[in-house]
Amino acid sequence: MVKIFCVNTQTSMTFPEGTALMDMLPAFEFEKPYPILCAKVNNVSQGLKYRAFNSRKVEFLDYTSYIGRSVYCNSLCFLLCKAAKDVFPNCRVVLRRPISKGYFCSISKGDGGEMTSADLELIKARMNELVEADIPFRRHEVLLEEAIGLFRSLGYEDKVKLLETSGDVYVNYYTLEDTPDYYYEALLSSTGYLKVWSLEMYRGGMFLRVPSRHKPEELAPFVEQPKTFDVFSENLKWNRIMGLENVGDVNLACQRGEASDLIKIAEALQEKKIVQIAEEIERRVNDPENPVRLVLITGPSSSGKSTFCKRLSIQLKACGIRPISFSTDDYFVNRLDTPRLPNGEFDFDNFETVDHRYLQSDVLKLLAGETVDVPEYNFVTGLREFNGRKLRLEPGSILIIEGIHALNPRLTDQVAESSKYRIFINTITSISLDDHNCIPTSDNRLLRRIVRDFNKGAFTARESIMHWPNVRRSEVKWIYPYQENADVLFNSAYLVEFAVIRAHAERILMTVPKNCPEYSEVHRLKKFLSYFTPVSDKDVPSTSLLRSFIGGSSL
Repeated sequence: MVKIFCVNTQTSMTFPEGTALMDMLPAFEFEKPYPILCAKVNNVSQGLKYRAFNSRKVEFLDYTSYIGRSVYCNSLCFLLCKAAKDVFPNCRVVLRRPISKGYFCSISKGDGGEMTSADLELIKARMNELVEADIPFRRHEVLLEEAIGLFRSLGYEDKVKLLETSGDVYVNYYTLEDTPDYYYEALLSSTGYLKVWSLEMYRGGMFLRVPSRHKPEELAPFVEQPKTFDVFSENLKWNRIMGLENVGDVNLACQRGEASDLIKIAEALQEKKIVQIAEEIERRVNDPENPVRLVLITGPSSSGKSTFCKRLSIQLKACGIRPISFSTDDYFVNRLDTPRLPNGEFDFDNFETVDHRYLQSDVLKLLAGETVDVPEYNFVTGLREFNGRKLRLEPGSILIIEGIHALNPRLTDQVAESSKYRIFINTITSISLDDHNCIPTSDNRLLRRIVRDFNKGAFTARESIMHWPNVRRSEVKWIYPYQENADVLFNSAYLVEFAVIRAHAERILMTVPKNCPEYSEVHRLKKFLSYFTPVSDKDVPSTSLLRSFIGGSSL
């Protein structure tokens, strides 16, 4: 017998050795507003078919948890791929990236014809049939060579390249009926759980909609993001030009000794974009009718706002414009006046954390040609201080404000719209593990934050992971709603970033003990990083945005 401690009920029960989690669940009576999809077993994510042969600590999870959503969405992606293959046997399904609270994907039928609305309806019908049949997702653990041989025989070269460069001995893959596929995270026990989804035509491909995080019985609302999509498409184009569509392609290039060139190309593309932005600002500054006088720069946590601001300032100087800048952080209210979360903790990401009325007053004075005594926030004491920093806009100068709330309309609602130029910084990962495994858009920033916070002594890896859900919730509320209002979007991610950051992140993640709840995320991140061939950071220039996270920045 094995003893199972259930986190949900805070009770223990015994079961025969080898009992699956799905067979244990009925014995633990607790409120289940939504279907249980998976579990954390000793703080590691597992599917409900997991069998316990030793005593374990188990927490059952539904869709409202990050792990539950991931398991549901990965299973839904497999359902789509299976249905498409059933309808069009020679098709290729590519999950391009998460976008607009869903997944953008492309399906090529294999006969050279374009996917039509009628074709989409056939795929949807087959997906519904598979859901109604409640077919099990079966997990298989085999030698690496066996899995590679299987996927090579099916023409899945994206998976072959990924597995060949992974360095594993044994790997897991899944089957749905007779269709095999590879997913690096757990899947649902069967298709019957996949009740809520939609598939729609979108921008030359298809859009797979998923349930709402807080109301899994409903679809997540669709949010049109044309500018974000265009940035992704631009980066995807460059990936294709370089012949790098998935992580396996990048790994093989690095193993051929091309990592240094890839870093240089990525940095060159970013610098080219910064130059283009600076030249556009120069043009707008010299507009005789509506000259730009204020540049606003924002982005979510760890997107590289501060370093971007410094690099943009250099390029503006090269254009003959003298930038004068400050951060919204300088105008934080005193810590005791900071808004609080429902649990009583300080809500540092709340818009009211910034004394926006005072900030706007200073902005209006600067634009009027007055001299302003700009404050500096002391993060140690939690007080706003004045240390003699005076700013004045002279002819040929421009004001730059950087911070997470810079694009909030309330921050500068008294400044003429024509005099503003808005920039949004994001990390849009344009590459996938393989055709069917997208990389979560936030993983880039989470790993950056873990490394930066640890190296600066601000937070441990566990603390960074613990705070991340609150950070993400704040971003959704206070930052992303204004993304599409930007004049330009800048992507701070590049192809080899995960390969470079791997060595930095792995040693830090090792500091998180297995007996804490955050270890489930550590386990996932370590597994994720293991797919990337590690690359030295020696060729990353000191001016790189990445340097502000891994160390060695000269800016």
